Amino acid sequence: MAGAACLTMALTSCTTDHSTPHTKPTTSASTAPKPDPALSPDQAREAIARYSKINNEANADRNRRLLDTVEDGPLYAMSVSDYTETEGLPTADREPYEPWSYDIASAKLYIPRLADGQARWFAAALSSEKGKAPSRVAVFTERPRHERWEMVSVVDLDSHKLPDIALDREGYATAVAAHDNKQLAADADLLRAAVLDNFTTGGTNTGTKVFAPTKASRRQIKVHSDAATRFGDKGTSVFDGADNPHTDAYALKTADGGALILFSHTHTQTDAVAHSGLQINPGKHDRAWLHDVPRTSITYTFVCNDAATVPAKAQPSRLIGYTCARTNASGPPLPSWTARA
Repeated sequence: MAGAACLTMALTSCTTDHSTPHTKPTTSASTAPKPDPALSPDQAREAIARYSKINNEANADRNRRLLDTVEDGPLYAMSVSDYTETEGLPTADREPYEPWSYDIASAKLYIPRLADGQARWFAAALSSEKGKAPSRVAVFTERPRHERWEMVSVVDLDSHKLPDIALDREGYATAVAAHDNKQLAADADLLRAAVLDNFTTGGTNTGTKVFAPTKASRRQIKVHSDAATRFGDKGTSVFDGADNPHTDAYALKTADGGALILFSHTHTQTDAVAHSGLQINPGKHDRAWLHDVPRTSITYTFVCNDAATVPAKAQPSRLIGYTCARTNASGPPLPSWTARA
Protein backbone atom coordinates (compact mmCIF):
# COMPACT_ATOMS: atom_id res chain seq x y z
CA MET A 1 0.00 0.00 0.00
CA ALA A 2 2.84 2.42 0.68
CA GLY A 3 3.21 2.93 -3.08
CA ALA A 4 3.27 0.05 -5.56
CA ALA A 5 6.77 -1.01 -6.52
CA CYS A 6 7.83 -0.47 -10.10
CA LEU A 7 7.07 -3.45 -12.26
CA THR A 8 9.33 -4.47 -15.10
CA MET A 9 8.74 -7.15 -17.65
CA ALA A 10 11.82 -8.88 -19.01
CA LEU A 11 11.06 -9.35 -22.66
CA THR A 12 13.24 -11.86 -24.51
CA SER A 13 12.93 -13.11 -28.04
CA CYS A 14 12.95 -16.52 -29.70
CA THR A 15 15.83 -17.01 -32.10
CA THR A 16 16.25 -19.63 -34.78
CA ASP A 17 19.58 -21.02 -36.01
CA HIS A 18 19.64 -21.09 -39.80
CA SER A 19 23.43 -21.64 -40.08
CA THR A 20 22.91 -24.82 -42.14
CA PRO A 21 19.86 -26.23 -43.92
CA HIS A 22 20.09 -29.35 -41.77
CA THR A 23 19.83 -27.60 -38.38
CA LYS A 24 16.44 -27.70 -36.69
CA PRO A 25 15.12 -24.43 -35.22
CA THR A 26 15.76 -24.16 -31.50
CA THR A 27 14.44 -21.73 -28.92
CA SER A 28 17.22 -20.02 -26.99
CA ALA A 29 14.98 -17.83 -24.79
CA SER A 30 11.34 -17.54 -23.85
CA THR A 31 9.12 -14.65 -23.00
CA ALA A 32 8.94 -14.09 -19.24
CA PRO A 33 5.41 -14.42 -17.87
CA LYS A 34 3.61 -11.19 -17.07
CA PRO A 35 2.64 -10.49 -13.46
CA ASP A 36 -0.99 -11.27 -12.72
CA PRO A 37 -3.60 -8.50 -12.61
CA ALA A 38 -4.74 -7.45 -9.13
CA LEU A 39 -8.19 -8.83 -10.01
CA SER A 40 -10.42 -9.32 -13.05
CA PRO A 41 -12.59 -6.52 -14.49
CA ASP A 42 -15.73 -8.39 -13.39
CA GLN A 43 -14.40 -8.64 -9.83
CA ALA A 44 -13.59 -4.93 -9.87
CA ARG A 45 -17.13 -4.07 -10.94
CA GLU A 46 -18.48 -6.33 -8.21
CA ALA A 47 -16.35 -4.47 -5.65
CA ILE A 48 -17.68 -1.11 -6.87
CA ALA A 49 -21.29 -2.32 -6.79
CA ARG A 50 -20.81 -3.77 -3.30
CA TYR A 51 -19.34 -0.48 -2.13
CA SER A 52 -22.35 1.50 -3.38
CA LYS A 53 -24.82 -0.89 -1.75
CA ILE A 54 -23.20 -1.08 1.68
CA ASN A 55 -22.27 2.59 1.72
CA ASN A 56 -25.95 3.46 1.33
CA GLU A 57 -26.91 1.10 4.14
CA ALA A 58 -24.28 2.56 6.45
CA ASN A 59 -25.07 6.18 5.60
CA ALA A 60 -28.79 5.74 6.23
CA ASP A 61 -28.21 5.55 10.01
CA ARG A 62 -24.53 6.58 10.19
CA ASN A 63 -23.41 3.06 11.00
CA ARG A 64 -19.66 3.37 11.46
CA ARG A 65 -19.06 -0.35 11.94
CA LEU A 66 -20.83 -1.22 8.70
CA LEU A 67 -19.06 1.58 6.85
CA ASP A 68 -15.76 0.15 8.06
CA THR A 69 -16.40 -2.95 5.94
CA VAL A 70 -16.21 -0.97 2.67
CA GLU A 71 -14.01 2.04 3.52
CA ASP A 72 -10.59 2.55 5.04
CA GLY A 73 -7.79 5.10 5.21
CA PRO A 74 -8.42 8.78 4.54
CA LEU A 75 -11.82 8.17 2.96
CA TYR A 76 -13.13 6.46 6.10
CA ALA A 77 -11.83 9.34 8.24
CA MET A 78 -13.61 11.83 5.98
CA SER A 79 -16.89 9.90 6.00
CA VAL A 80 -16.91 9.47 9.78
CA SER A 81 -16.31 13.21 10.21
CA ASP A 82 -19.39 13.83 8.07
CA TYR A 83 -21.38 11.55 10.38
CA THR A 84 -20.06 13.46 13.40
CA GLU A 85 -20.95 16.83 11.90
CA THR A 86 -24.49 15.66 11.10
CA GLU A 87 -24.98 14.31 14.61
CA GLY A 88 -24.06 17.71 16.02
CA LEU A 89 -26.97 19.36 14.23
CA PRO A 90 -30.50 19.59 15.63
CA THR A 91 -32.71 16.94 14.08
CA ALA A 92 -34.65 19.60 12.19
CA ASP A 93 -31.47 20.78 10.46
CA ARG A 94 -30.39 17.35 9.27
CA GLU A 95 -30.98 16.80 5.57
CA PRO A 96 -32.72 13.51 4.71
CA TYR A 97 -30.38 10.94 3.25
CA GLU A 98 -30.78 10.19 -0.44
CA PRO A 99 -29.47 6.82 -1.72
CA TRP A 100 -27.11 6.84 -4.69
CA SER A 101 -24.84 4.47 -6.61
CA TYR A 102 -21.95 4.52 -9.02
CA ASP A 103 -22.80 3.87 -12.66
CA ILE A 104 -21.02 0.59 -13.36
CA ALA A 105 -21.61 0.84 -17.10
CA SER A 106 -19.58 4.06 -17.44
CA ALA A 107 -16.81 3.09 -15.02
CA LYS A 108 -13.26 3.13 -16.39
CA LEU A 109 -11.13 0.46 -14.72
CA TYR A 110 -7.38 0.81 -14.18
CA ILE A 111 -6.26 -2.57 -12.89
CA PRO A 112 -2.49 -2.93 -12.49
CA ARG A 113 -0.47 -6.08 -12.86
CA LEU A 114 1.26 -6.75 -9.55
CA ALA A 115 4.11 -9.03 -8.59
CA ASP A 116 3.67 -11.75 -5.97
CA GLY A 117 3.69 -10.30 -2.48
CA GLN A 118 2.60 -6.80 -3.49
CA ALA A 119 -0.53 -5.40 -1.85
CA ARG A 120 -3.34 -5.56 -4.37
CA TRP A 121 -5.20 -2.44 -5.44
CA PHE A 122 -6.93 -0.89 -8.42
CA ALA A 123 -8.24 2.51 -9.47
CA ALA A 124 -11.49 3.39 -11.20
CA ALA A 125 -12.85 6.52 -12.82
CA LEU A 126 -16.47 6.77 -11.69
CA SER A 127 -19.68 8.73 -12.13
CA SER A 128 -22.65 8.71 -9.78
CA GLU A 129 -24.95 9.84 -12.61
CA LYS A 130 -26.00 7.45 -15.35
CA GLY A 131 -25.07 8.60 -18.81
CA LYS A 132 -22.46 11.08 -17.57
CA ALA A 133 -18.75 10.65 -18.10
CA PRO A 134 -16.70 9.82 -15.00
CA SER A 135 -15.38 12.83 -13.09
CA ARG A 136 -13.81 11.23 -10.03
CA VAL A 137 -11.07 8.68 -9.44
CA ALA A 138 -11.28 6.16 -6.62
CA VAL A 139 -8.74 3.71 -5.22
CA PHE A 140 -9.73 0.29 -3.84
CA THR A 141 -7.37 -1.91 -1.85
CA GLU A 142 -7.72 -5.54 -0.87
CA ARG A 143 -8.03 -6.53 2.78
CA PRO A 144 -6.96 -10.20 2.58
CA ARG A 145 -7.72 -10.86 6.24
CA HIS A 146 -11.39 -10.09 5.63
CA GLU A 147 -11.40 -11.22 1.98
CA ARG A 148 -12.89 -7.98 0.70
CA TRP A 149 -12.07 -4.82 -1.22
CA GLU A 150 -12.41 -1.40 0.43
CA MET A 151 -12.33 2.10 -1.02
CA VAL A 152 -9.57 4.18 0.56
CA SER A 153 -9.56 7.32 -1.56
CA VAL A 154 -11.73 9.25 -3.98
CA VAL A 155 -10.90 12.53 -5.73
CA ASP A 156 -13.26 14.80 -7.62
CA LEU A 157 -11.50 15.90 -10.81
CA ASP A 158 -11.85 19.35 -12.36
CA SER A 159 -12.45 17.88 -15.79
CA HIS A 160 -14.25 14.95 -17.39
CA LYS A 161 -11.14 14.47 -19.54
CA LEU A 162 -9.37 11.66 -17.73
CA PRO A 163 -5.60 11.09 -17.67
CA ASP A 164 -4.43 8.84 -20.49
CA ILE A 165 -3.41 5.71 -18.58
CA ALA A 166 -1.09 3.29 -20.39
CA LEU A 167 -2.80 -0.07 -20.91
CA ASP A 168 -1.38 -3.31 -22.29
CA ARG A 169 -3.01 -5.45 -24.97
CA GLU A 170 -5.25 -7.11 -22.40
CA GLY A 171 -6.37 -3.72 -21.02
CA TYR A 172 -4.38 -3.83 -17.78
CA ALA A 173 -2.43 -0.92 -16.32
CA THR A 174 1.13 -0.71 -15.05
CA ALA A 175 1.77 0.29 -11.44
CA VAL A 176 4.85 2.41 -10.79
CA ALA A 177 6.50 3.52 -7.56
CA ALA A 178 4.74 6.50 -5.98
CA HIS A 179 7.64 7.19 -3.58
CA ASP A 180 11.33 7.71 -4.41
CA ASN A 181 10.74 7.29 -8.12
CA LYS A 182 13.74 8.80 -9.90
CA GLN A 183 12.13 8.21 -13.29
CA LEU A 184 9.50 10.90 -12.61
CA ALA A 185 9.72 14.66 -12.21
CA ALA A 186 8.07 14.37 -8.77
CA ASP A 187 6.96 11.69 -6.34
CA ALA A 188 4.12 11.57 -3.82
CA ASP A 189 6.17 13.18 -1.05
CA LEU A 190 7.15 16.16 -3.18
CA LEU A 191 3.59 16.56 -4.45
CA ARG A 192 2.24 16.48 -0.90
CA ALA A 193 4.74 19.12 0.22
CA ALA A 194 3.79 21.33 -2.74
CA VAL A 195 0.07 21.05 -1.96
CA LEU A 196 0.73 22.03 1.66
CA ASP A 197 2.80 24.97 0.42
CA ASN A 198 -0.13 26.15 -1.72
CA PHE A 199 -2.26 26.34 1.42
CA THR A 200 0.35 27.68 3.84
CA THR A 201 2.23 30.24 1.70
CA GLY A 202 0.18 30.53 -1.47
CA GLY A 203 2.72 28.39 -3.31
CA THR A 204 5.66 30.72 -2.68
CA ASN A 205 8.21 28.09 -1.71
CA THR A 206 7.48 24.95 -3.75
CA GLY A 207 3.83 24.95 -4.80
CA THR A 208 4.16 27.10 -7.92
CA LYS A 209 7.46 25.45 -8.81
CA VAL A 210 6.22 21.86 -8.61
CA PHE A 211 2.79 22.52 -10.14
CA ALA A 212 1.85 24.17 -13.40
CA PRO A 213 -1.18 26.47 -13.00
CA THR A 214 -4.42 24.43 -13.01
CA LYS A 215 -7.91 24.99 -11.60
CA ALA A 216 -7.07 22.87 -8.59
CA SER A 217 -3.75 24.52 -7.74
CA ARG A 218 -5.20 28.02 -8.28
CA ARG A 219 -8.09 27.14 -5.99
CA GLN A 220 -5.72 26.13 -3.19
CA ILE A 221 -3.73 29.34 -3.58
CA LYS A 222 -6.97 31.35 -3.51
CA VAL A 223 -7.96 29.65 -0.25
CA HIS A 224 -4.71 30.93 1.23
CA SER A 225 -5.11 34.49 -0.10
CA ASP A 226 -8.78 34.72 0.96
CA ALA A 227 -7.86 33.64 4.50
CA ALA A 228 -5.39 36.53 4.81
CA THR A 229 -8.21 39.11 4.60
CA ARG A 230 -11.05 37.05 6.03
CA PHE A 231 -11.29 38.87 9.38
CA GLY A 232 -9.77 42.21 8.42
CA ASP A 233 -8.07 43.77 11.44
CA LYS A 234 -10.15 41.73 13.90
CA GLY A 235 -8.40 38.38 13.50
CA THR A 236 -6.13 36.07 11.55
CA SER A 237 -6.54 32.83 9.64
CA VAL A 238 -3.41 30.72 9.11
CA PHE A 239 -2.84 27.35 7.44
CA ASP A 240 -0.24 24.79 8.45
CA GLY A 241 0.70 21.19 7.78
CA ALA A 242 -0.37 18.52 10.28
CA ASP A 243 0.58 14.99 11.25
CA ASN A 244 -0.57 12.84 8.37
CA PRO A 245 -1.43 9.21 9.17
CA HIS A 246 -2.43 8.57 5.55
CA THR A 247 0.91 8.29 3.76
CA ASP A 248 -0.05 5.57 1.27
CA ALA A 249 0.08 6.65 -2.36
CA TYR A 250 -0.79 4.92 -5.64
CA ALA A 251 0.66 5.53 -9.08
CA LEU A 252 -0.18 4.33 -12.59
CA LYS A 253 1.94 4.78 -15.70
CA THR A 254 0.49 7.20 -18.24
CA ALA A 255 0.76 6.91 -22.01
CA ASP A 256 3.40 9.67 -22.18
CA GLY A 257 5.73 7.80 -19.82
CA GLY A 258 4.75 9.82 -16.76
CA ALA A 259 2.32 8.80 -14.02
CA LEU A 260 -0.98 9.54 -12.37
CA ILE A 261 -0.30 9.72 -8.62
CA LEU A 262 -3.10 9.54 -6.05
CA PHE A 263 -2.12 10.61 -2.53
CA SER A 264 -3.50 12.24 0.63
CA HIS A 265 -2.53 15.07 2.95
CA THR A 266 -3.64 16.65 6.24
CA HIS A 267 -3.58 20.36 7.04
CA THR A 268 -4.93 22.73 9.67
CA GLN A 269 -6.52 26.16 9.58
CA THR A 270 -6.30 28.25 12.74
CA ASP A 271 -8.59 31.26 13.16
CA ALA A 272 -7.76 33.61 16.04
CA VAL A 273 -8.97 36.96 17.36
CA ALA A 274 -6.58 39.90 17.08
CA HIS A 275 -7.00 41.10 20.67
CA SER A 276 -8.97 40.58 23.87
CA GLY A 277 -12.59 41.61 23.82
CA LEU A 278 -13.26 39.75 20.59
CA GLN A 279 -14.60 36.21 20.17
CA ILE A 280 -15.25 33.65 17.46
CA ASN A 281 -18.75 32.21 17.53
CA PRO A 282 -18.84 28.66 16.11
CA GLY A 283 -21.33 28.00 13.33
CA LYS A 284 -23.94 25.28 13.43
CA HIS A 285 -21.72 22.90 11.45
CA ASP A 286 -19.05 23.27 14.17
CA ARG A 287 -21.42 22.23 16.93
CA ALA A 288 -20.32 18.60 17.09
CA TRP A 289 -16.82 19.68 18.08
CA LEU A 290 -17.22 23.14 19.64
CA HIS A 291 -20.70 22.92 21.24
CA ASP A 292 -21.70 26.55 20.57
CA VAL A 293 -19.03 27.79 23.00
CA PRO A 294 -17.35 31.09 21.93
CA ARG A 295 -13.61 30.78 21.42
CA THR A 296 -10.56 33.00 21.22
CA SER A 297 -9.15 30.72 18.53
CA ILE A 298 -10.25 27.63 16.61
CA THR A 299 -8.01 25.09 14.85
CA TYR A 300 -9.72 23.05 12.16
CA THR A 301 -8.15 19.84 10.84
CA PHE A 302 -8.75 18.75 7.24
CA VAL A 303 -8.02 15.41 5.58
CA CYS A 304 -7.77 15.62 1.80
CA ASN A 305 -7.31 13.31 -1.18
CA ASP A 306 -5.32 14.64 -4.13
CA ALA A 307 -4.63 13.62 -7.72
CA ALA A 308 -1.79 14.83 -9.93
CA THR A 309 -0.25 13.90 -13.26
CA VAL A 310 3.55 13.83 -13.24
CA PRO A 311 5.75 13.91 -16.36
CA ALA A 312 8.75 11.69 -16.85
CA LYS A 313 10.93 14.70 -17.66
CA ALA A 314 11.85 17.62 -15.41
CA GLN A 315 8.70 19.60 -16.09
CA PRO A 316 5.98 20.86 -13.72
CA SER A 317 3.33 18.41 -12.57
CA ARG A 318 -0.39 19.13 -12.82
CA LEU A 319 -2.74 18.98 -9.85
CA ILE A 320 -5.99 17.81 -11.47
CA GLY A 321 -8.26 17.59 -8.43
CA TYR A 322 -8.53 17.37 -4.66
CA THR A 323 -11.29 16.68 -2.14
CA CYS A 324 -11.18 17.73 1.52
CA ALA A 325 -13.25 17.16 4.66
CA ARG A 326 -12.98 18.76 8.08
CA THR A 327 -12.27 16.01 10.60
CA ASN A 328 -11.83 18.00 13.83
CA ALA A 329 -12.13 21.44 15.44
CA SER A 330 -10.83 22.63 18.79
CA GLY A 331 -9.79 25.77 20.61
CA PRO A 332 -9.75 27.55 23.99
CA PRO A 333 -13.12 28.88 25.20
CA LEU A 334 -13.47 32.50 26.30
CA PRO A 335 -12.20 33.00 29.88
CA SER A 336 -15.74 33.71 31.09
CA TRP A 337 -16.93 30.37 29.71
CA THR A 338 -13.96 28.55 31.25
CA ALA A 339 -14.75 30.00 34.66
CA ARG A 340 -18.40 29.10 34.29
CA ALA A 341 -17.51 25.50 33.40
